[in-house]
Amino acid sequence: MDATIKNIFEAILAGEADTVKNNIQAALDAGLDPNQVLNEGMIAAMREVGQRFEAGDFFVPEMLISARAMQGGMALLKPHLQSGNVKAKGKVVIGTVKGDLHDIGKNLVALMLEGAGYEIKDLGTDVAAEDFIAALKAEKADILALSALLTTTMPSMAQTIEAVQAAGLRDQVKIIIGGAPVTEAYAKQVGADGYSPDASRAVGLAESLMKA
Repeated sequence: MDATIKNIFEAILAGEADTVKNNIQAALDAGLDPNQVLNEGMIAAMREVGQRFEAGDFFVPEMLISARAMQGGMALLKPHLQSGNVKAKGKVVIGTVKGDLHDIGKNLVALMLEGAGYEIKDLGTDVAAEDFIAALKAEKADILALSALLTTTMPSMAQTIEAVQAAGLRDQVKIIIGGAPVTEAYAKQVGADGYSPDASRAVGLAESLMKA
């Protein structure tokens, strides 16, 4: 692995945002392929972050710091990726459902998915079903990711999925859900395609659904 790309990888693991940006700039100045920087430096680092989280070596704060360092580097790299015509793995519309203002978990899932190479449209919190549907149509998304942290807002997930069905979009999009009170059983009950208990596994879930 190129030394600069190795530095990017290590800096993302350490959550050192400035070091990530400095090394990405150095890689671009040296004429390295932006796609290589993305795949070997950034996506590989976020995959390692996910593995360490699942092994219990990283916790949510470490994962969040790494993801933010990756995101800062992504902002620098993205214009070069577009000029190099690098295709995203898929497009994800994500948001916290109507009535729920919690966003830390949702933000982390969005960052982890972006770090894995997906294009993200984050609608924020307290998102009504019709706003999710408008975004799905506008973005032609592959995946809809719904978050809820309150048991009282979980019914909004079911209502959103019903609205997607009613809008005739259900066959065109995979729906994943998550949040502290959400379970695998609830995902099946409301007709979601999958459930993830944490941000790291949300990436694996998205990968498996995109292959399905």
